[in-house]
Amino acid sequence: MKLDGRRESNNVEDRRGMSGGKMAGIGIGGIVIIALMTFMTGGNLGDVINNVGQQMTQVQEATPENVEREFTAEEQEQAKFCRQILASTEDIWGAVFQEMGRTYQPPTLVLFTNSVQSACGGATAAVGPFYCSGDQKLYIDLSFFTQMENKLGIHGEFPRAYVIAHEVGHHVENLLGSLGKAHAQMNQTDKVTANKISVRLELLADYYAGVWAHYEDEEFGSLEANDMELAIKAAHQIGDNYLQKTQQGYVQPESFTHGTSEQRMKWLKLGYQKGDMNITTFNVPESQL
Repeated sequence: MKLDGRRESNNVEDRRGMSGGKMAGIGIGGIVIIALMTFMTGGNLGDVINNVGQQMTQVQEATPENVEREFTAEEQEQAKFCRQILASTEDIWGAVFQEMGRTYQPPTLVLFTNSVQSACGGATAAVGPFYCSGDQKLYIDLSFFTQMENKLGIHGEFPRAYVIAHEVGHHVENLLGSLGKAHAQMNQTDKVTANKISVRLELLADYYAGVWAHYEDEEFGSLEANDMELAIKAAHQIGDNYLQKTQQGYVQPESFTHGTSEQRMKWLKLGYQKGDMNITTFNVPESQL
């Protein structure tokens, strides 16, 4: 991905090296993320239970929040990359929202190490990148990118951009109202139905990541020959069916929360091809997801 000379966003809180403080309780969304990341990093269902229990009871020892720490050149380069991608999403979504007669309010990116507090509660790096609608911030421990390479075999810059763009996609859902409506529906229904709604949210965030890539490439010509291929491979590697099959040897469709590999690849690719904000995962039959 070609980003030379591109601006860096100022909507970033760098909390790396700071203490996360006391961990809060975890809702269904947090449990879903913990389960996904446990599978992604080689765990099984027993590990999921243990990780959730640890998250719900862990209290970090208080440590000074302004700890002096020197970051490696690689860490600094990763942080710069995140700021550049966030800046790109600000530019692209600002223009898209303007076309829609709306005003885009950019989210804040929080870089953290090990653990962090958000308006949605506390979390550790084990949950992976996440978006909190309560404070309109996305949270990333940069070690996740190393895990993508070492655990999932996902290499290249653009898959990392896809991760950020997916979380920003949830912010777009929030601004457009689909996130709030979906969460309200999930709180009023059974678990299996709630999981199906969650899948539609995640696939829509994938679609919006593709829409961002569509206009990013159209405006700046920043995507290189195999960038989308790498991102689509990443979407395949984090499909619910792929992760479950890899880690436990069988799949449980009723427990899917993010979509199958085929679905995630389809919606990311569709967003890139169409760039059409009139398309949504919430107005198609389940069989067409």
